Amino acid sequence: MNIAVIDRVMLRFFAELQGWFALAATSFARMFRRPYYYREFAVQFDKLGFSSLFICMLTGLFTGMVMALQALVQLKPFAATSYVGGMVAVTMIKELGPVLASLMVAGRVGSAITAELGTMVVTEQVDAMRVEGTDIVKRLVAPRLKAMLLALPLLTAVADAVSLLGGYIMASGYGINPTMYLKGIPQFMVFQDLIEGLVKPAVFGFLIAMTGCYVGLNTRGGAEGVGNSAKQAVVVSSVLILMFDFFLTKIFVVFRG
Repeated sequence: MNIAVIDRVMLRFFAELQGWFALAATSFARMFRRPYYYREFAVQFDKLGFSSLFICMLTGLFTGMVMALQALVQLKPFAATSYVGGMVAVTMIKELGPVLASLMVAGRVGSAITAELGTMVVTEQVDAMRVEGTDIVKRLVAPRLKAMLLALPLLTAVADAVSLLGGYIMASGYGINPTMYLKGIPQFMVFQDLIEGLVKPAVFGFLIAMTGCYVGLNTRGGAEGVGNSAKQAVVVSSVLILMFDFFLTKIFVVFRG
């Protein structure tokens, strides 16, 4: 009995995984084909990008302040507080900035994508579009994917910049001037770290958009199903972000070595 249950669970898992990869491959291929739906892309970029700007800035500000405070406490006994800028920069740009911004966007935007598409499915709007001959992937998924691939790296860059500002706010209370704060950054970072800080959110944005779209388009069960799908999309996206963060970091460490 237990083996049968495990068998069903594994079959369902691999079927879902296959469906996710199939949708991802189809969406990525159709991003570059006409029609491009520029208006839909602009609407989605506004909803997914600009609407998440404040929460990402707030997250970056307080995370940078916390990181600077922790670094100052640890460095003060060694009279090395001048390195606090570099420590905040390397921590935020390489790791915490992309991950925290992506988690905030996954919670705010991933659920919205799923709920929107799920509602369209349960109200049969998607079926009506198919009857009219509309390519669902090109019309609904591709614009959201393009908007997320562009918006999340930009949001992460803003969060990183604000986190450095927050770090300086804390460092200024310990007698560190702006020149000393900025001079510590190149001592801890190289150009590859900036590349890593932009590649990660692009990959995370792809995961968030595709998970939200896949779960939304496979929603069943009316209003309750929409709620369950939104919850599922946020959980799966968050787990994927943390998993892929490890693998991407490992890849960059290998290339650095």
